[in-house]
Amino acid sequence: MKNYSSLNEIKADIAAGTVNCTDLVGHYLKNIEANKHLNAFIEVYAEEARAKAIEVDAKIKAGTAGKLAGMVVGLKDVICHKDHGLQASSKILNGFVSLFDATAVKKLIAEDAIIIGRQSCDEFAMGSSNEKSAFGVVKNFDDPSRVPGGSSGASAVAVQADLCMASLGSDTGGSVRQPAAFCGVIGFKPTYSRISRYGLIAYASSFDSIGVIAKSVADTALVLEVIAGHDDNDSTVSFKEVPQYSALPATDKKLNIAYLKESVESEGVNEEIKKATLATIEKLKAEGHTLTPVAFPYLDYILPTYYVLTTAEASTNLSRYDGVRYGHRSANTTDLESMYKKSKSEGFGAEVKKRIMLGTFVLSADYYDAYFTKAQKVRRLIKEKTDSLLNEFDFLIMPTTPTTAFKIGEFSDDALAMYLADVFTVSANLAGIPGVSLPNGRDTQGLAIGLQVLSKSFGEQELLSFSDYLIKNKILNN
Repeated sequence: MKNYSSLNEIKADIAAGTVNCTDLVGHYLKNIEANKHLNAFIEVYAEEARAKAIEVDAKIKAGTAGKLAGMVVGLKDVICHKDHGLQASSKILNGFVSLFDATAVKKLIAEDAIIIGRQSCDEFAMGSSNEKSAFGVVKNFDDPSRVPGGSSGASAVAVQADLCMASLGSDTGGSVRQPAAFCGVIGFKPTYSRISRYGLIAYASSFDSIGVIAKSVADTALVLEVIAGHDDNDSTVSFKEVPQYSALPATDKKLNIAYLKESVESEGVNEEIKKATLATIEKLKAEGHTLTPVAFPYLDYILPTYYVLTTAEASTNLSRYDGVRYGHRSANTTDLESMYKKSKSEGFGAEVKKRIMLGTFVLSADYYDAYFTKAQKVRRLIKEKTDSLLNEFDFLIMPTTPTTAFKIGEFSDDALAMYLADVFTVSANLAGIPGVSLPNGRDTQGLAIGLQVLSKSFGEQELLSFSDYLIKNKILNN
């Protein structure tokens, strides 16, 4: 079976009678088995997927199938799926089974998407390489000696390697967009509150967003259209009406676009990534659009602000994993205090423990104002500046990442270098705005390069249409 590039292509073949959902599920299951070395899936729902495919095939014949009939989807292991394992790729939740579906999953199923399995991630979505999973390192399909990015690395690899048509991931500081860039696929993070977080394991609640990883803009738009919208189970979700994103209205006007000056001038950005980004800028100019370099005055403060605030929220969110109510409980305890300490020490990995301790420190009485309060003020400045730029310009573009996919283990002893992989992506989460990573060619080693596009809050429709324009008009270097 061919490697399908979009659901529209699948639907055309289903209509022609050359393929059905049962064939598709068999194809993906075969690919998953053949690519076990990538370590993308923690659990594969083979029999369930086959049974669901038969059901959807019957609906298609009866003319009652939903919008996503024919789409096979994987779920990052932080998104609840009723009666299925859920662990955030951590030992602390060994054996835990979800009691309900996340709202996003419920909406997918209602439109006849087929869920094929749960995908590994950096433990509790904390990481930029997918090396921090309790289930082992996930590998990049293009070069298995390299990382796929993180924390939704396995979700990106699954789409990259044709193990499923699309994946739902989560994005706290770039965890959908950064791995999408490393894997040469599309990664979309919506405006904060556009998609319900009900059923998403929390890392940092004021940053977390469910995101979409797919091969085409059309699929990204359709999945977003299905899963976005109000939810009574999430008090933070927006009441704004969900546009028909899948219509992808044409971008037919000349745009005023800003690009981050530092991203194409900084010594810390890979030269081939700079070259690819500048080539895209020149093509946009040739199309008649206005491209303006802008400096972001708070760029040096973005990562420190992000890590102070997210670790503080993580410290609070992860306090529930104490060995009392659910999850791992140490067998080597003598009293309540030792149970807390040993359960957490044994259950959490090193990166998670480091972030919990850092978060607890910045929330402590002696340092709360010096770190947490100050970081909240800086976050407001970053948001105001970002909103100001996007009120002046239609879009802001920059590379998604400063490098291409790095070698497995390359930054094992250098946490700061690893954190710098997120330098261009975290601002969208600090400001709560939508962003997308689009494939923008490859370097001389054949590794994928990503271009990130940001738009104003709830500007998903314009962002998706512009993304479609960039691809269809060959503005990107592919």
